Amino acid sequence: MSSERIQSLFGLEGRFAVVTGGSRGIGRMIAEGLLEAGCRIVISARKVEQVTAAAAEMSALGEVEAIPADLSTPEGCAALAAAVGERTDRVDILVNNAGASWGEPLETYPVSGWDKVMNTNVRGVFLLTQALLPRLRAAAGPDDPARVINVGSVDGLRVPDMETYAYSASKAAVHMLTRHLAKRLAPDHITVNAIAPGPFRSKMMAFALDDPEARAAVAASVPLGRIGAPDDMAGAAIYLASRAGSYLTGAVIPVGGGIACAD
Repeated sequence: MSSERIQSLFGLEGRFAVVTGGSRGIGRMIAEGLLEAGCRIVISARKVEQVTAAAAEMSALGEVEAIPADLSTPEGCAALAAAVGERTDRVDILVNNAGASWGEPLETYPVSGWDKVMNTNVRGVFLLTQALLPRLRAAAGPDDPARVINVGSVDGLRVPDMETYAYSASKAAVHMLTRHLAKRLAPDHITVNAIAPGPFRSKMMAFALDDPEARAAVAASVPLGRIGAPDDMAGAAIYLASRAGSYLTGAVIPVGGGIACAD
């Protein structure tokens, strides 16, 4: 296969992407991959200094801008969509990655923790997608659909050992929301797919991966025997965003070294 053919299948030159939670962890892995594939991107996160610094660091890879937003609120979703609308009339790729987690024993699990997780992980995905629909539709075509990529989790596919009740429930909801939106938006030439990551280096996994013994135990629980690398996540996102993935919609792709089927 020629290099021109590879570029035609996987290149993203000239595309505009929005990546939420793009300042660190899985969101940053995806954002950097899209930049290197040729996208112009906006990254968003709640903390102003963090997202601004991340955009400055990533600018060596391509054109990237930071727009701070709190996507746990309807106002934050609307504000991000409005800010994106001031910069472009079309969004080729929307990556809904912003997320939250909460771990606590069942007997004391708080309503505040439940609401924080559900509002960010599920409601935020829905409201931002809804708000950006006009710009996704403007970018969509029969041979080159616009793309929505939702970040779920293997913990939405299996029962986790940790007491993160809202997180696992929210990610299962993201997977179903992905399929529901895919069915609804297919006639508009917008594909909607989800990535369900296993263990990757992120703030949520820091408690397990910063300690060498704990990290080794996590890696041993993965059939492929290792923690996910940035290229593993970037590659999955590039495939879903590129022409190579243009005929795929409604899929939930586990990217976790086989851990989703290990139990």
